[in-house]
Amino acid sequence: MPELPEVETMRRGLAGIVGRRVAALEFPRSRVRPISISPPPATLAGRVAGRTIAGAHRRGKRVVLELVTAGDRLWLVVEPRMTGLFLVGDPPSPDHVRMRIQLAGRGALGSVLFWDRRGLGTIRLLDDRGLEAACGTAVLGPDGLAVTGAELRSALGRSRRAVKVALLDQRAVAGIGNIYAAEILFRAGIDPRTACRRLAADLWERIADRTRAVLAEAVRLEGSSIGDETYRTADNRPGRAQLRHRVYGRENVPCRDCGTPVRRIVQAQRSTFFCPTCQVRSRAARRRGLATHARMP
Repeated sequence: MPELPEVETMRRGLAGIVGRRVAALEFPRSRVRPISISPPPATLAGRVAGRTIAGAHRRGKRVVLELVTAGDRLWLVVEPRMTGLFLVGDPPSPDHVRMRIQLAGRGALGSVLFWDRRGLGTIRLLDDRGLEAACGTAVLGPDGLAVTGAELRSALGRSRRAVKVALLDQRAVAGIGNIYAAEILFRAGIDPRTACRRLAADLWERIADRTRAVLAEAVRLEGSSIGDETYRTADNRPGRAQLRHRVYGRENVPCRDCGTPVRRIVQAQRSTFFCPTCQVRSRAARRRGLATHARMP
């Protein structure tokens, strides 16, 4: 957390700064745990000041700001990780403001903040080659909003890993995290413990279809605010995707489809939630067919 829908919502929340010039980049002093910044803050700030923000992009779970001046282009790559947020208003706490982008010129928006309570996020300033090395095709697989069954099968079809664990591999598909992997597999009707190599081509197509649909729905609902609701939109509103969760965080709560209590297990040191009745292992899942699990309302 944040995963693709939350980071995509952050990116969209920055639409108002595209075309604006950076007056200054500030890294406020704080006693809390510092985050990883490269190059050092003073150097980074000096290289960014005066540049125009030509675009706000996303690479997997990273926000990427395109910064240009006189034909030269750099990329400010921010990975929010557990608790990072981009905000256009007041932060939840001033001590955890990690970066402030001051904008030049007139406009309703004077600055943008990157806030991170746990200090696990990263900020990198990269050139074109550095961007490709950090989050190009050798590092990230196809984006979750566009991935196909053939791509998933090619990347994971021979793996002995459980499918839930494998879907978290950013080299196979970019943007899926623990929350949405559970929701995708529920809506696909596939047991998260199923080994990837046991999934036939039609099941990979089903997983890809549900991946695109679940993530698109969560983007439309502006992400999931769970637990203490640390995640907020750029204008400080909670997401609404958590209201549509079928299994994540619902241990022992009756499945919304069949009434069986949702189970929680641990896979690769992460919690996995699933319905033992609706989600079945490979051969049974294949027999049930796509129609049984057309769960997107």
